[in-house]
Amino acid sequence: MALNNPAFSRNEAFTSGQGAVAVAQDMSAQQLQDMYNQPATLPDRDVMTIEDSIAKSAAAFGVLLVGAAIGWLTVQSVPFLWIGAGLVGFVLALVNIFKKEPSPALILAYAGVQGIFVGGISAWYELAYGGGIVAQAVIATLVVVGVTLALFASGKIRASKKATKIFLVAMVGYLVFSLVNFGLMIFGVTDDPWGLRGAEIAGIPLGLIIGVLVVIMAAYSLVLDFDFIQQGVRNRAPRKYGWTGAFGIMVTVIWLYLEILRILAIARD
Repeated sequence: MALNNPAFSRNEAFTSGQGAVAVAQDMSAQQLQDMYNQPATLPDRDVMTIEDSIAKSAAAFGVLLVGAAIGWLTVQSVPFLWIGAGLVGFVLALVNIFKKEPSPALILAYAGVQGIFVGGISAWYELAYGGGIVAQAVIATLVVVGVTLALFASGKIRASKKATKIFLVAMVGYLVFSLVNFGLMIFGVTDDPWGLRGAEIAGIPLGLIIGVLVVIMAAYSLVLDFDFIQQGVRNRAPRKYGWTGAFGIMVTVIWLYLEILRILAIARD
Protein backbone atom coordinates (compact mmCIF):
# COMPACT_ATOMS: atom_id res chain seq x y z
CA MET A 1 0.00 0.00 0.00
CA ALA A 2 1.34 3.47 -0.87
CA LEU A 3 0.87 4.79 2.66
CA ASN A 4 3.51 2.46 4.05
CA ASN A 5 6.14 3.99 1.81
CA PRO A 6 9.10 5.35 3.87
CA ALA A 7 8.78 8.60 1.97
CA PHE A 8 6.32 9.68 4.66
CA SER A 9 9.05 9.72 7.31
CA ARG A 10 11.36 11.54 4.91
CA ASN A 11 8.61 14.05 4.22
CA GLU A 12 8.21 14.57 7.97
CA ALA A 13 11.91 15.33 8.26
CA PHE A 14 12.03 17.61 5.23
CA THR A 15 8.95 19.64 6.13
CA SER A 16 10.17 19.92 9.73
CA GLY A 17 13.38 21.24 8.25
CA GLN A 18 11.42 23.78 6.23
CA GLY A 19 9.80 24.98 9.45
CA ALA A 20 13.22 25.30 11.12
CA VAL A 21 14.47 27.28 8.14
CA ALA A 22 11.44 29.57 8.29
CA VAL A 23 12.07 30.34 11.98
CA ALA A 24 15.76 30.97 11.38
CA GLN A 25 14.94 33.16 8.38
CA ASP A 26 12.57 35.31 10.43
CA MET A 27 15.15 35.64 13.20
CA SER A 28 17.76 36.62 10.61
CA ALA A 29 15.40 39.25 9.25
CA GLN A 30 15.01 40.68 12.73
CA GLN A 31 18.77 40.96 13.09
CA LEU A 32 18.99 42.83 9.79
CA GLN A 33 16.49 45.35 11.10
CA ASP A 34 19.26 46.95 13.14
CA MET A 35 21.18 47.47 9.93
CA TYR A 36 18.17 49.08 8.28
CA ASN A 37 17.80 51.58 11.10
CA GLN A 38 21.21 53.08 10.39
CA PRO A 39 21.31 56.31 8.33
CA ALA A 40 21.65 55.53 4.63
CA THR A 41 23.91 57.48 2.28
CA LEU A 42 23.63 55.21 -0.74
CA PRO A 43 22.62 56.57 -4.15
CA ASP A 44 19.14 55.66 -5.37
CA ARG A 45 20.39 53.01 -7.79
CA ASP A 46 22.06 51.07 -4.94
CA VAL A 47 19.14 50.82 -2.49
CA MET A 48 16.31 48.33 -2.19
CA THR A 49 13.11 48.95 -4.12
CA ILE A 50 9.85 47.04 -4.29
CA GLU A 51 10.26 46.53 -8.04
CA ASP A 52 13.79 45.16 -7.71
CA SER A 53 12.77 42.82 -4.89
CA ILE A 54 9.88 41.52 -7.01
CA ALA A 55 12.26 40.93 -9.93
CA LYS A 56 14.67 39.00 -7.71
CA SER A 57 11.79 36.94 -6.28
CA ALA A 58 10.54 36.16 -9.79
CA ALA A 59 14.02 35.02 -10.85
CA ALA A 60 14.32 32.74 -7.81
CA PHE A 61 10.88 31.21 -8.36
CA GLY A 62 11.67 30.76 -12.06
CA VAL A 63 14.70 28.65 -11.14
CA LEU A 64 12.57 26.81 -8.59
CA LEU A 65 10.01 25.88 -11.27
CA VAL A 66 12.75 24.58 -13.60
CA GLY A 67 14.05 22.38 -10.78
CA ALA A 68 10.51 21.23 -9.98
CA ALA A 69 10.04 20.12 -13.59
CA ILE A 70 13.25 18.07 -13.39
CA GLY A 71 12.19 16.48 -10.10
CA TRP A 72 8.73 15.68 -11.46
CA LEU A 73 10.04 14.04 -14.63
CA THR A 74 12.75 11.99 -12.91
CA VAL A 75 10.79 10.77 -9.87
CA GLN A 76 10.52 7.23 -11.30
CA SER A 77 13.68 6.99 -13.41
CA VAL A 78 15.93 8.48 -10.68
CA PRO A 79 13.85 7.88 -7.53
CA PHE A 80 16.40 9.15 -5.01
CA LEU A 81 17.32 12.35 -6.82
CA TRP A 82 14.61 14.41 -5.12
CA ILE A 83 15.55 13.05 -1.67
CA GLY A 84 19.19 14.01 -2.13
CA ALA A 85 18.13 17.39 -3.49
CA GLY A 86 16.03 17.98 -0.39
CA LEU A 87 19.02 17.35 1.88
CA VAL A 88 21.30 19.58 -0.20
CA GLY A 89 18.61 22.26 -0.29
CA PHE A 90 18.30 22.22 3.50
CA VAL A 91 22.06 22.66 3.88
CA LEU A 92 22.08 25.52 1.35
CA ALA A 93 19.20 27.14 3.22
CA LEU A 94 21.20 27.15 6.44
CA VAL A 95 24.25 28.52 4.62
CA ASN A 96 22.18 31.33 3.14
CA ILE A 97 20.57 32.17 6.46
CA PHE A 98 23.79 32.47 8.42
CA LYS A 99 25.82 34.31 5.78
CA LYS A 100 26.44 37.91 6.78
CA GLU A 101 25.60 39.13 3.28
CA PRO A 102 23.25 37.55 0.71
CA SER A 103 24.78 35.58 -2.14
CA PRO A 104 22.63 35.53 -5.31
CA ALA A 105 24.45 32.43 -6.59
CA LEU A 106 23.78 30.45 -3.42
CA ILE A 107 20.16 31.61 -3.25
CA LEU A 108 19.55 30.56 -6.86
CA ALA A 109 21.36 27.26 -6.20
CA TYR A 110 19.01 26.68 -3.27
CA ALA A 111 16.05 27.46 -5.51
CA GLY A 112 17.21 24.92 -8.10
CA VAL A 113 17.88 21.96 -5.82
CA GLN A 114 14.86 22.66 -3.62
CA GLY A 115 12.78 22.79 -6.77
CA ILE A 116 13.94 19.27 -7.62
CA PHE A 117 12.82 18.13 -4.18
CA VAL A 118 9.46 19.86 -4.44
CA GLY A 119 8.85 18.43 -7.92
CA GLY A 120 9.83 14.92 -6.84
CA ILE A 121 7.72 14.80 -3.71
CA SER A 122 4.80 16.36 -5.57
CA ALA A 123 4.97 13.60 -8.18
CA TRP A 124 5.11 11.02 -5.41
CA TYR A 125 1.98 12.45 -3.77
CA GLU A 126 0.25 12.50 -7.15
CA LEU A 127 1.02 8.81 -7.67
CA ALA A 128 0.11 7.82 -4.12
CA TYR A 129 -3.14 9.76 -3.77
CA GLY A 130 -4.52 10.05 -7.26
CA GLY A 131 -4.59 12.84 -9.78
CA GLY A 132 -5.41 16.38 -8.81
CA ILE A 133 -3.87 16.60 -5.34
CA VAL A 134 -0.90 18.66 -6.55
CA ALA A 135 -3.10 21.06 -8.52
CA GLN A 136 -5.27 21.55 -5.43
CA ALA A 137 -2.21 22.21 -3.26
CA VAL A 138 -0.81 24.72 -5.77
CA ILE A 139 -4.12 26.60 -5.99
CA ALA A 140 -4.53 26.65 -2.21
CA THR A 141 -0.97 27.93 -1.79
CA LEU A 142 -1.52 30.72 -4.30
CA VAL A 143 -4.76 31.69 -2.57
CA VAL A 144 -3.08 31.91 0.85
CA VAL A 145 -0.15 33.92 -0.55
CA GLY A 146 -2.46 36.21 -2.53
CA VAL A 147 -4.81 36.89 0.37
CA THR A 148 -1.93 37.49 2.77
CA LEU A 149 -0.24 39.90 0.34
CA ALA A 150 -3.52 41.76 -0.27
CA LEU A 151 -4.19 42.15 3.46
CA PHE A 152 -0.62 43.30 4.08
CA ALA A 153 -0.68 45.78 1.19
CA SER A 154 -3.98 47.22 2.46
CA GLY A 155 -2.54 47.64 5.95
CA LYS A 156 -5.07 45.31 7.57
CA ILE A 157 -2.39 42.98 8.93
CA ARG A 158 1.05 43.97 10.15
CA ALA A 159 3.95 42.31 11.92
CA SER A 160 4.19 43.17 15.61
CA LYS A 161 6.58 42.24 18.38
CA LYS A 162 3.86 40.47 20.38
CA ALA A 163 2.58 38.47 17.40
CA THR A 164 6.13 37.57 16.38
CA LYS A 165 6.91 36.26 19.86
CA ILE A 166 3.77 34.11 19.77
CA PHE A 167 4.74 32.92 16.29
CA LEU A 168 8.24 31.90 17.41
CA VAL A 169 6.90 30.04 20.48
CA ALA A 170 4.36 28.23 18.28
CA MET A 171 7.09 27.35 15.77
CA VAL A 172 9.32 25.89 18.46
CA GLY A 173 6.40 23.79 19.73
CA TYR A 174 5.62 22.61 16.21
CA LEU A 175 9.23 21.68 15.53
CA VAL A 176 9.43 19.69 18.77
CA PHE A 177 6.21 17.86 17.86
CA SER A 178 7.51 17.13 14.34
CA LEU A 179 10.83 15.78 15.62
CA VAL A 180 9.11 13.57 18.22
CA ASN A 181 6.68 12.31 15.59
CA PHE A 182 9.53 11.63 13.17
CA GLY A 183 11.39 9.66 15.85
CA LEU A 184 8.32 7.56 16.68
CA MET A 185 7.86 6.73 13.00
CA ILE A 186 11.52 5.90 12.37
CA PHE A 187 11.85 3.61 15.39
CA GLY A 188 8.54 1.85 14.73
CA VAL A 189 6.81 3.02 17.92
CA THR A 190 3.73 3.76 15.83
CA ASP A 191 2.64 1.86 12.74
CA ASP A 192 0.41 4.68 11.52
CA PRO A 193 1.93 6.10 8.31
CA TRP A 194 1.28 9.60 9.65
CA GLY A 195 2.51 8.89 13.17
CA LEU A 196 0.83 11.04 15.80
CA ARG A 197 -0.83 13.02 13.02
CA GLY A 198 -3.04 10.02 12.34
CA ALA A 199 -4.55 10.06 15.85
CA GLU A 200 -8.16 11.22 15.87
CA ILE A 201 -9.82 13.82 18.06
CA ALA A 202 -13.60 13.71 17.84
CA GLY A 203 -13.22 11.80 14.60
CA ILE A 204 -10.87 14.40 13.07
CA PRO A 205 -7.25 13.40 12.39
CA LEU A 206 -4.81 15.39 14.52
CA GLY A 207 -2.83 16.10 11.36
CA LEU A 208 -5.69 18.15 9.92
CA ILE A 209 -6.02 20.26 13.07
CA ILE A 210 -2.29 20.88 13.29
CA GLY A 211 -2.14 21.47 9.55
CA VAL A 212 -4.63 24.34 9.71
CA LEU A 213 -2.65 25.96 12.53
CA VAL A 214 0.58 25.56 10.56
CA VAL A 215 -0.96 27.22 7.51
CA ILE A 216 -1.85 30.20 9.72
CA MET A 217 1.72 30.25 11.04
CA ALA A 218 3.09 30.14 7.50
CA ALA A 219 0.82 33.02 6.52
CA TYR A 220 2.23 35.11 9.37
CA SER A 221 5.73 34.11 8.28
CA LEU A 222 4.84 35.63 4.89
CA VAL A 223 3.81 38.81 6.69
CA LEU A 224 7.27 38.92 8.28
CA ASP A 225 8.86 38.42 4.86
CA PHE A 226 6.81 41.23 3.32
CA ASP A 227 7.59 43.46 6.30
CA PHE A 228 11.30 42.74 5.86
CA ILE A 229 11.18 44.06 2.30
CA GLN A 230 8.99 47.03 3.23
CA GLN A 231 11.33 48.07 6.04
CA GLY A 232 14.35 47.62 3.79
CA VAL A 233 12.86 49.91 1.15
CA ARG A 234 11.74 52.45 3.73
CA ASN A 235 15.17 52.59 5.37
CA ARG A 236 17.09 52.60 2.06
CA ALA A 237 18.90 49.33 2.77
CA PRO A 238 21.52 48.19 0.24
CA ARG A 239 19.99 46.75 -2.93
CA LYS A 240 21.59 43.34 -2.40
CA TYR A 241 19.24 42.66 0.51
CA GLY A 242 16.43 42.29 -1.99
CA TRP A 243 17.86 38.79 -2.45
CA THR A 244 17.37 38.15 1.26
CA GLY A 245 13.72 39.13 0.95
CA ALA A 246 13.28 36.90 -2.10
CA PHE A 247 14.91 34.00 -0.28
CA GLY A 248 12.67 34.43 2.76
CA ILE A 249 9.50 34.45 0.66
CA MET A 250 10.64 31.37 -1.25
CA VAL A 251 11.39 29.40 1.92
CA THR A 252 8.00 30.28 3.40
CA VAL A 253 6.04 29.48 0.22
CA ILE A 254 7.75 26.07 -0.10
CA TRP A 255 6.95 25.31 3.53
CA LEU A 256 3.34 26.42 3.05
CA TYR A 257 2.91 24.31 -0.09
CA LEU A 258 4.31 21.15 1.55
CA GLU A 259 2.05 21.56 4.57
CA ILE A 260 -1.04 22.06 2.39
CA LEU A 261 -0.04 19.03 0.32
CA ARG A 262 0.14 16.94 3.49
CA ILE A 263 -3.24 18.25 4.73
CA LEU A 264 -4.87 17.18 1.47
CA ALA A 265 -3.20 13.76 1.62
CA ILE A 266 -4.42 13.18 5.19
CA ALA A 267 -7.92 14.27 4.18
CA ARG A 268 -7.90 11.81 1.28
CA ASP A 269 -6.43 8.97 3.34
